[in-house]
Amino acid sequence: MSNSELMPIGPFARRTGVTPSALRFYADCGLLPPAEVDPVSGYRYYHPDQVARTVELRRLREIAMPLADAEAVLGAGPDEAVRLIDAHVARVLGDAEAVRRTAARIKAARTGEAPGPPLAALAGPVLAAAVEQVLTATAREPCLPVLGGLHVEATPEAFTLTATDRYRLATRTLVPARPAPTPWSGTIDGDELRSSVPELRRSATVLVEATAHGLRLRPTDREDGHEHLCRLLSEEFPDYRRMLAELPEPTTRATVPKNLFLGALEANPGRRISLHFAPGRGVHVHADEDEPAAVPSLDPSPTPPLASPPGSAPVRPSGPLPAVVTGRDLRITFELTTLHPAVSTAVGPDLMLDLRGPDRPVTLRSADRGDLTTLAMPVRPTT
Repeated sequence: MSNSELMPIGPFARRTGVTPSALRFYADCGLLPPAEVDPVSGYRYYHPDQVARTVELRRLREIAMPLADAEAVLGAGPDEAVRLIDAHVARVLGDAEAVRRTAARIKAARTGEAPGPPLAALAGPVLAAAVEQVLTATAREPCLPVLGGLHVEATPEAFTLTATDRYRLATRTLVPARPAPTPWSGTIDGDELRSSVPELRRSATVLVEATAHGLRLRPTDREDGHEHLCRLLSEEFPDYRRMLAELPEPTTRATVPKNLFLGALEANPGRRISLHFAPGRGVHVHADEDEPAAVPSLDPSPTPPLASPPGSAPVRPSGPLPAVVTGRDLRITFELTTLHPAVSTAVGPDLMLDLRGPDRPVTLRSADRGDLTTLAMPVRPTT
């Protein structure tokens, strides 16, 4: 090996992003010995071939992998390395969830927080599905954290979940097995609710209780079930009910088979999808080649939903979709990322669309089940 190829520890540290002290530690534990050590000065030198291993080691340590596991990954083939990394991530996530639950209990004990009267008793699998469906309408925006939350409203008659990302809005209403004694509403952290879904799905009945700082979700039928405490967000949720109340009456209505509609959307690879609703002639779906400007969002801050997987694979039709269309002939254009989730979230085999014009929100819901409603904003029609 030529000495001219070797790098002193300082330049090697800068090239790999590992501090000199960490390089000395890795060398002392035998994980990353230098290529050469000067016998007189003790200076350590590294070869360029060691850069890739050192960078990978740094990245493994950045995900909090123990040294012994990192050494196993570095010495493994690609498939085994992937397995070891996935196993480490699963352990970290499991530990994080346990820490979150314990921290919630500590905070509740410190503040003397006790659950108030139960808001609702709900079937766990139904609540899990509703949370997943509605949370697809959330968005991660640091300036508007409320868009990452799920708004919960409990009344004696209904338990309603709502979310919006300003271009879509999803709301689903569940009928509680045990009604709330008093009305309650608040916006709950979406990530914490999302983490509760696997537990909810395994529970026949879940009791939803309000606390001073959020919601407690407690399985009532399993001794091994973990309760979840989900944090209340302080920001005010957009006034979506006013927006819904102010929507004009639809001028066009269409009932379309959901799977055929999904298949038509997926058969068009364009960024935007144009729809032509023609009474007596069905619905024509094609990619929009132009680049129309986006319409304003569904209000000062909100809008519509995302999706849960369809019950069966969508069929890719050719020609216009068979649909019952009444009212005015209408052409309207959507971003595919807005329309596809709204369609795939719908409950039931048939989808009903209430349309109000090419630049107004469209309401999408099941043709025979109205407990999940979605609004989607179109883009401006091309001129």
